[in-house]
Parts: sequence; C-alpha cells; structure tokens
Amino acid sequence: MAYAARFLVAVVVACALLASNNCHAARHLADTAAAPAAAGVVPGLPAVPTLPTVPPVPQLALPPMPAVPAVTVPQMTLPPMPAAPKVSVPLPPMPAVPSVLPKLTLPPMPVVVPSVVPKVVLPPMPSVPTVPMPFAAPTPSA
Repeated sequence: MAYAARFLVAVVVACALLASNNCHAARHLADTAAAPAAAGVVPGLPAVPTLPTVPPVPQLALPPMPAVPAVTVPQMTLPPMPAAPKVSVPLPPMPAVPSVLPKLTLPPMPVVVPSVVPKVVLPPMPSVPTVPMPFAAPTPSA
C-alpha cells in the first residue's frame, strides 16, 4: 500500500511540473521568437503553384415533369367465403391410470398447546453506527 501511495505522489508531482512549465515556456517563446517567414518562402522547397480556376457550370433547364394519370381501380365484389365444414370426431375415452402408490392414511396432527412453549425474551439489539465506505457508490436519493 505504501508503494502505491508513493508512486501516486510521484505521478502527481511529475504531472504538476510538466503542466506548469509548458504554458509559460510556450508564451515566452511566442513573445521572443522572430516573426515567421512569408508563406511559400521556405529555402530548399519550391513555391506552391496556385490552383487553376474552374469555369462555372452552365445551368441546364430540365423539361417539366409529365403529369401522372390517376389510376382508378374498378370496384369488385368478392364471392362469399365458403363455410368451413365442421369435423366432429368423438374422442376415445381416457384410460384409467393405475394407482401404483398404496393408499396411506396419515396420523392426526398433534395439537400444540401454547402454554407448553416457553416465552423467550431476546436482549435488545445494539445500534450499529453507519460508517461511510470511502470507495462505495453513494446511495441513490429518491
């Protein structure tokens, strides 16, 4: 556990050092650096040629869309649905299931007299303090 804590401290210190110096160094460099050379004037590289201009595309007029004639569906009457024939097949009688288990009679339940059972008094339950767990998720609030 101590090794993990030391490692975490080392990582936090390293991040703080890296984050604090970068911004100031970049600002200082931007303030003190010479102005950059003009675009396209890099020694050893040829200048970038300019792109040719593209002539505009002429607008074409399309012919008007022909009207689509409305299609009329003729009204038809369907023949009546034929009645399905009723099939009534008598089912065979259910066969009797033979009894494999013998007939048992259970003895009567004994009567429990309440006065025979001793009264038991439990000691009071001690209160358990609620200790928040540092890594457990918080309980949802309704």
